[in-house]
Amino acid sequence: MAKVSIITGSPNDYSRLNGILNFAITALEKEKISFDIIKVHTLPAVDLITAKFDSDAIIHANKKVENSEGVIILTPVYKASYSGILKTYLDLLPQKGLENKIVLPLVLGGSFGHLLTIEYALNPILSTLGANHIVNGVYTIDHQIERVDKNQFSLHEEALQRLNKGLDSFINTIKKYEVVL
Repeated sequence: MAKVSIITGSPNDYSRLNGILNFAITALEKEKISFDIIKVHTLPAVDLITAKFDSDAIIHANKKVENSEGVIILTPVYKASYSGILKTYLDLLPQKGLENKIVLPLVLGGSFGHLLTIEYALNPILSTLGANHIVNGVYTIDHQIERVDKNQFSLHEEALQRLNKGLDSFINTIKKYEVVL
């Protein structure tokens, strides 16, 4: 059975990025794909900032990625790039930590002005980490995700269509990969 790691560079559990996270979880559950979630903001801050590679929490998170066939990376856009909190964790992955993984970037930004964040900021670091199969990422505008309750979100139809397309491609690729193994 395929396994996916979801790495979220959200600053907290109330970010609109969690609307995308919840949507991705539902898609994986529907296809009976098991997953682990790595919420970077819950990892020890000192371990992240001081690059403590031997931290039990970091080792445990890295083991989740290592044991996965696919990785979904979620990040908000800050200063035309992925979040710094995500960067602190990616720096602690092994040099080829994404090698032979199917990777799907899901990015949330304030405007289409930062649409190229995936291609010019995120994909290069993923490639540096060995990712050789990056599924076309999905960029979502934050106003397309409405907060409807405490930590519940409603996604606009346009965002749903793009996310469905990206997640379908990711899931289908993982299923093909699983058959090959």
